[in-house]
Amino acid sequence: MTEFLDDPAIRWVSHSSHWGAFDAGVRDGRLIGVRPFRHDPQPSALTGAIPDAVHAGSRITTPAVRRGFLERGAASREARGRDEFVAVSWDEALDLVASELERVRSTHGNEAIFGGSYGWSSAGRFHHAKTQLNRFLNTIGGFVGQIQNYSIAAGLTLLPHLLGSTQACSGPVTSWGSIARNGGLVVAFGGLPDKNLQVAAGGPAEHAAPSAIRAARAAGVEFVNISPLQADIDDGIDAEWIAPRPNTDTALMLGIAHTLLTEGLHDRAFLDRYCVGYDRFEAYLAGRTDGIEKSAEWAAAICGIAPATIRTLARRMAATRTMITMTWSLQRADHGEQPFWMAITLAAMLGQIGLPGGGVAFGHGSISGMGTPRTEIASPNLTAGVNPVKTAIPVARICDMFLHPGEAYDFNGRHCRYPDIRLVYWAGGNPFHHHQDINRMRTALRRPETFIVNESWWTATARFADIVLPATTTLERNDVGACGRDRFIIAMKQAIEPLNDARNDHDIFRGLAERLGTLRAFTEGRSEMDWIRHLYETAREQASRRQVQLPDFDSFWEREFAEIEPPAADFDLFSDFRADPDGARLNTPSGRIEIYSDTIAGFGYDDCPGHATWLEPAEWLGSSQTGAHPLHMISNQPRNRLHGQLDDTALSRSGKVGGREPLLINPVDAAARALADGDIVRVFNARGSVLAGVRITDTIRPGVVQLATGSWYDPSDPARDGSTDKHGNPNVLTIDKGTSRLGQGPIAQTALVEVERAADAPPVTAYDPPAIAPGAKR
Repeated sequence: MTEFLDDPAIRWVSHSSHWGAFDAGVRDGRLIGVRPFRHDPQPSALTGAIPDAVHAGSRITTPAVRRGFLERGAASREARGRDEFVAVSWDEALDLVASELERVRSTHGNEAIFGGSYGWSSAGRFHHAKTQLNRFLNTIGGFVGQIQNYSIAAGLTLLPHLLGSTQACSGPVTSWGSIARNGGLVVAFGGLPDKNLQVAAGGPAEHAAPSAIRAARAAGVEFVNISPLQADIDDGIDAEWIAPRPNTDTALMLGIAHTLLTEGLHDRAFLDRYCVGYDRFEAYLAGRTDGIEKSAEWAAAICGIAPATIRTLARRMAATRTMITMTWSLQRADHGEQPFWMAITLAAMLGQIGLPGGGVAFGHGSISGMGTPRTEIASPNLTAGVNPVKTAIPVARICDMFLHPGEAYDFNGRHCRYPDIRLVYWAGGNPFHHHQDINRMRTALRRPETFIVNESWWTATARFADIVLPATTTLERNDVGACGRDRFIIAMKQAIEPLNDARNDHDIFRGLAERLGTLRAFTEGRSEMDWIRHLYETAREQASRRQVQLPDFDSFWEREFAEIEPPAADFDLFSDFRADPDGARLNTPSGRIEIYSDTIAGFGYDDCPGHATWLEPAEWLGSSQTGAHPLHMISNQPRNRLHGQLDDTALSRSGKVGGREPLLINPVDAAARALADGDIVRVFNARGSVLAGVRITDTIRPGVVQLATGSWYDPSDPARDGSTDKHGNPNVLTIDKGTSRLGQGPIAQTALVEVERAADAPPVTAYDPPAIAPGAKR
C-alpha cells in the first residue's frame, strides 16, 4: 500500500489483528489500505486483505430472523439453512432473543443453553466475542460450555498426565536462539510451515520466528521435515524431506526408538533418573508383551519409509543435540494422543530433555511466538466471571451432544452425560469451518429449538441460524490487542463508524442484559473506553509485580503501543527439572516424566493404553478402505487466510482454481485419473463430496492430497443434506469422532477420499448474501 503513504487525505489509525499489528488508512470514512507495524521485522501479507473483508458484500447489514421461526418458532427448525430471512429492528431482535433465553432457562434450566464460540473473531482483548458471550450468559445463570480447543484438544488433555502441565504445547518452549547456539539437529514432525508463523491469537506485532529459524540454519543446525508435504518447511532451510504415510508418525518413531534400544544408543541413566515406566514401554517396544518387535522393518511396512532411512535418522538423533518438535496438527487425528506421547518417549530415550537446544516441544511450527522469548507477564484480559452451570463438554463433541442428549460418554477418566440443549447462542465463531462432517452437523444443528448467532458476515453458520445479529468488525470499535507469545501491546483505535446497522458484541449483550435485569453485573458501570483502560491498567499493575514497567494508559494510548523488553537469556524447556529433579518436580503423580502412566492405564481405555502405542487409525493408507477411497486427504491451514477468515477477499480468491479451493495432488495420482492442472474435480467419500481445483505438484507424497481448510461452505442444494459443496470445504469429508476416550479431540487429519473430474461445475455463491425480506411487526 505504499502508493497511499504520502496522501495527506488519509488518516492513519493504529490497530491489530491475528495476522499482525498495522496502521489502517482511512479516507472519506472508508478503509483504503494498511501499512505494517513499524517494529515488525517480517509483517504478514494477510493484513493487506483486511479492508477487503471489512467492506465485503457479504457483510450482514441488519438484524434478521428466519421467516419460519418468526411464524412458527421451534416447530420450523427443519427449515434451517434454506429458509428466507426477514429484516427486523434491533429492538424487535433483542426482545425476541431475550424472550427465548428467558423461556428456555425458566422451562428447562440454564443447562439447556449452550454458549458456542471459538475466540478468533478479534485480536482485541475487550471485544473478544467468546468472553463477552460467556460473561453475559454467566450473569443470567450460566450455560453449558466447552473444554479445550480445536487446535490441540488431545494434547491439552494428555500432557498434564505425562509432563505435569500443558507448557510443552502452549509455551514457552525452547527458544530458537538456544537451538541456534547449542543444537545440531531439528527433527520437525509436521514441519515448520511459514504460513502458520504469521498468525497468533491476540495479534503478533513482531513476526520473529521465520528469521530465527533461518538463523539457526545459518549457524549450522540441520533440519529434517517429516511430513507428507515438502512445503511444510521453507525451501531456504534446505531440510531433508521424509514423507511417511499420514497418521503413521507413531510407528515411525517406534522404529527409531527400537534402533536406539538395539544399538545401545538410548540414555538409560536419564530414563532411570528423570522418568517412570520406561521398562513397561521397552517390553512393548521389544515385542515381549505382544510378540511383535517394533523394528525399523516393522515400522517401514506401516509408514512407507525405508528401514535404512529410519535407522540412519535414529543414529543422527543420538549423535548430536536434537530438538524433536511436532506441530499441533498431528494430534488432530485418530488416536492423536499417541504421536505426542511417543515424541516425549523418544526424546526421553535420547536423554536430552532439559538440555540447551535439545529435547521435545509441540508447536514451534504451529503459531507465531512459539520459540520466541518473552518476559512472562499477564496480558490485558476481560474476565468472563463464574459459570454457575458446571457442565462442559469436550470442544469437538458438539454434534454428539445435540444428537444424543442424556447419552453417556467417557472423557479423561470421567464418566459424563451429554446435556439436553434447547438453545444455542454462537458468537465469534464458525462451526461450518472448524467442525468435522458438515452433513452430520447440519442434522445435529436442527435439534435445538433456537439458534442465535452474532456475526459480521453471511457465513454458513449465520445462514443456518434462526436469529442473526450483525456484529461490528474490529476496525469499527476501540480495543487493546495483546498476544501472550508476543512482547507488544497494541492500541486498537476505532478507524471507521460501524457499517450499516452493525453493533459491537458488547453492546448487543448490554441490550440483552438490560432486558433480563443483569445490566449492572454485566457492565460493572463501565463504558467501552472505561473497560479498555481498566484492562490495561490491571495488566500494568500485574506486570509491575514482576519488575516489568509499562507506561500508564494515557501514554500508551497516545504512543499506540507498549513494548516489553525481551529476556536477556535463552529459554530451555525443563532446564530446571533437569538441574534438580527433586527440587523442581513435575506436577505428575511421580514428579517425573511418565513414559508409562498408571493413571491413564487405570482408566481402562482400549483406545489409549498406559504408554505410547501404535493403534491403527479409523481410515489410513494401510487399510482395506483404500479400495473405494485410495487417497488420504490432509486439510491443513491455508496460506491466504486464517481458518475461514478473509476468505471473502481478493487475497484468498487469488489462490483459488476456478473459484474453488485448490487440491494438491501428486503427478502419479493425477495421471492415474487423467487429470490436468486447472481441472475442476469432485472429491468424495461416504460422508459427502466437494468440488475443488487441481494443482499438480511433486511436493506431496503419492497417495496423499491436500485441501486447505476454510473455504466457506456452499452446498449446491441448501435444502438437501449431502449435496455437493461447490467451494471445496474439506470438513464435508472429515470424520466426526473423538481421538480417544481420553482426549475426545477432533480427527480432521484422518480421512480417505477419491477424486474424479467433475461432470459439471456450478458457480460458487458462498459470498452472496441471502435475500432479506422487508420486516413487518409480528
